[in-house]
Amino acid sequence: MSNRLVTISGLHKRFGDNEVLRGIDLDIDEGEVVCLIGPSGSGKSTLLRCVNLLEEPTAGTVHAAGHDMTHPDVDLDAARRDIGMVFQQFNLFSHLSILDNIAIAQRRVLGRPKAEAEAEARRLLAQVGVEGKERARPSQLSGGQQQRVAIARALAMGPALMLFDEPTSALDPELVGEVLSVMKGLAADGMTMLVVTHEMSFAREVADRVVFLDGGVIVEQGPPAQMLSEPKTERAQGFLHRVLHPVD
Repeated sequence: MSNRLVTISGLHKRFGDNEVLRGIDLDIDEGEVVCLIGPSGSGKSTLLRCVNLLEEPTAGTVHAAGHDMTHPDVDLDAARRDIGMVFQQFNLFSHLSILDNIAIAQRRVLGRPKAEAEAEARRLLAQVGVEGKERARPSQLSGGQQQRVAIARALAMGPALMLFDEPTSALDPELVGEVLSVMKGLAADGMTMLVVTHEMSFAREVADRVVFLDGGVIVEQGPPAQMLSEPKTERAQGFLHRVLHPVD
């Protein structure tokens, strides 16, 4: 039996008069890869940001990686060690080398000695295919390389859960594949992942489950083969037709 790693119940998020999430219930098991799809403004990124409390839910509960994220006394520092996040923009420290970008949080947050943190940084850079760039600054790397470094930085904390918010949307098309291949490797290694993506081929190949959001609610969810080929609801059918057949 799988261990449940994420439990989201009755999640609402309101910005002023705009209710972006309208009662989300979602469970994710350990080792599961769940892709969130849906039109812009459907609440996908807000849902992701509520999981690690970058946005505070208006109502409902979020349990993730052993932490009650909606409890007033949640230890956010501890929670964010266990929940890695990769954004659309790479958010690397521009004044630090690639090596230091990955080592700094290990030293400050985990208390690792410098040599140990740098050794782990080098191991992770090799894992994401950016070895040999340790002394470079972020501006000297391609967007795809920077995003792979951002993934390595998140992995350096040893998270139980990885959140990806459209990690390829800021990349030139020819660089998308190299980031997705790193994510495929993580999935193959058993990392639990919640991914907001427009890359339907990635969702089809890697996801255990695809969740379609629209208007702040989960309209439909299921295995990728069923969701992407034979969605049951008209809203999902219309969205997928537009995404998969943009010239029609």
